[in-house]
Amino acid sequence: MTLFRMVALAALVFTASAQAADMAFFVKNLRKEAVAVELFSRDRETVWPGNDKVFLIAPGSQKSVPFSCNQGEHICYGAWADGNDSLSAGVGPDNDQPCDTCCFICVEHSTETIDLVP
Repeated sequence: MTLFRMVALAALVFTASAQAADMAFFVKNLRKEAVAVELFSRDRETVWPGNDKVFLIAPGSQKSVPFSCNQGEHICYGAWADGNDSLSAGVGPDNDQPCDTCCFICVEHSTETIDLVP
């Protein structure tokens, strides 16, 4: 195999694996306090919404959180009581808590539901 073919094949594989996908999380806040939510990639250093912002969800409300990710990427959520990050769910505000049920795989045109219970 020529060097050119190997480089072309590598470029094709890389491009296919980094295919952008649009998906959403549907967050239901069943708590009595507002919650802040961030989404964290487990495959690269990316946070949504980013820039030191959070998705804020009022008590007893629900919100669709759309975002773009890489097809097949692992996305985890961290949620905490607004103003009190010691009351957290998922991977927490610093993406450092263990969690088996708070990570999802990025799939084009899919929606994952998150129920934040008291």
